[in-house]
Amino acid sequence: MPSTPPETADVVAAARAWAADDPDPRTRDELTGLADAAEGEDTAAADELADAMSGLLEFGTAGLRGRLGGGPHRMNRAVVIRAAAGLTAHLKAVADTPFVVVGFDARTNSDVFAADTCAVVTGMGGRAALLPRPLPTPVLAYAIRHLGADAGVMVTASHNPPDDNGYKVYVGDGSQIVPPVDRSIADAIAAVESVASVPRAEDGWETLGEDVLEAYLRDVVTVVDPGTPRELSVVHTALHGVGADTVRRAFVAAGFDAPEPVASQAEPDPLFPTVSFPNPEEPGAMDAAFELAEQTGPDVVVANDPDADRCAVAAPGPGGWRMLRGDEIGALLGAHVLDRGVAEDAVFACSIVSSRMLATMCRAAGVRHEETLTGFKWIGRVEGLRYGYEEAIGYCVDPGHVRDKDGVSAALAVAELAAGLKAQGRTLQDRLDDLDREHGVHATDAFSVRVEDLSLIGTVMERLRAQPPTSIAGIDVARADDLAEGTEDLPPTDGLRWYLADDARVIVRPSGTEPKLKVYLEAVEEPTDDLAAARGRARDRLAALRSDLERLTTP
Repeated sequence: MPSTPPETADVVAAARAWAADDPDPRTRDELTGLADAAEGEDTAAADELADAMSGLLEFGTAGLRGRLGGGPHRMNRAVVIRAAAGLTAHLKAVADTPFVVVGFDARTNSDVFAADTCAVVTGMGGRAALLPRPLPTPVLAYAIRHLGADAGVMVTASHNPPDDNGYKVYVGDGSQIVPPVDRSIADAIAAVESVASVPRAEDGWETLGEDVLEAYLRDVVTVVDPGTPRELSVVHTALHGVGADTVRRAFVAAGFDAPEPVASQAEPDPLFPTVSFPNPEEPGAMDAAFELAEQTGPDVVVANDPDADRCAVAAPGPGGWRMLRGDEIGALLGAHVLDRGVAEDAVFACSIVSSRMLATMCRAAGVRHEETLTGFKWIGRVEGLRYGYEEAIGYCVDPGHVRDKDGVSAALAVAELAAGLKAQGRTLQDRLDDLDREHGVHATDAFSVRVEDLSLIGTVMERLRAQPPTSIAGIDVARADDLAEGTEDLPPTDGLRWYLADDARVIVRPSGTEPKLKVYLEAVEEPTDDLAAARGRARDRLAALRSDLERLTTP
């Protein structure tokens, strides 16, 4: 008889105990099967089981996000029920009958996890309302304030791979959770003894009608001025997500022609069959949209990620269709909002990893600008926010209705800008040229270092802290910030920031949602009419910075 190593025996015992408490027969059988195989000295099964049992999936400011499967370190019904119990316990500390509105996308088990959340909230004495069908994340963020809820939950993994799912939590003002709320919820989750101990109602929650979506559509069209031009042709891809119908309806309600959909990607599909990674920023994700654009010749191409809270834009150029960088869209939309006029107390904001172009534009316009930590959980909470963005194609152009990134309202704002330029015989690129001439070239780049072993990220960060560079790409480091210590304007976060003597900037930080280290680069050239030369110099600087940082961040 084979002898099971003691450490494997402990994991197997823990797995069988977890499986016994799992209400889902699929993940229960999966975990039991791995345990049986691990006891039979199947090394691969033992490794998979050890990972699945390596602690409860961590709840943080991004909520939960992870691979679907059995065990505490996976996304499954047992983990979601515990999360819902922790959230409800946190809410009951401040409200006797907390009201939670729940939304979900079309990923595998999103509807199941949403129903489980409603069952727990109702079973623990709260009130739950479920959106009527898979809808974009910004509709959920809108519904929280529209309905006067105490909190909201969106079941989505955004643009993660098909095997993932997630659980995003919002507070009553429609913004995402930040510390210390995340820790309070995490502590309440940790206090849940078992799934069996969590009260769950069989019914009693409300399933909302289409009126919430109708209200969102009525409000989202207010981001565009009724008197601005509407002549514009748009190709749109939803990347197999839930955005196609809402975007189409929003465009038509705003007076634009309906976008031409990429038919192969218009319907929700949790397998994302035509893309290897359902993120419009990833190589190959936009191929089908560009193919349609070559056939139909639209003015712009617009893409949303699967839960439609992000918005990507491509424009035609001499060499074919070009994806605009997130920072370019951020500058275009920021300038568009400024051009329309803002109140004296308006605040613009972007994350620390986004370009400094927006701050430069705000200084020139006499408008207050704030820099926040990465993520809309921070941008959405800026007091007096009028416009905010982050370079990862997230834009908030309508904070009065949605205090989060919203790929639908952003698409409308891009369409309004592009249509107005078209009426003048100009393009988005022409407007980018204007901004660079006036405020200087702000060229940005970013890359990621993906790892299988998460400890390697910590190793790289420790090395960079112990031996920080004194120069990068031949230019002295003029200022170094260890963001873990916090700054005068920012709370502590795990990251490093270096400003170089030529005003270039480098930021290195671990991703909050994926197993990778992210590096952000920016090179700045002074305002000039010779844009070709200035952009060439900036590209050369970025290339040199990237070469050095790829070496410095190699695990």
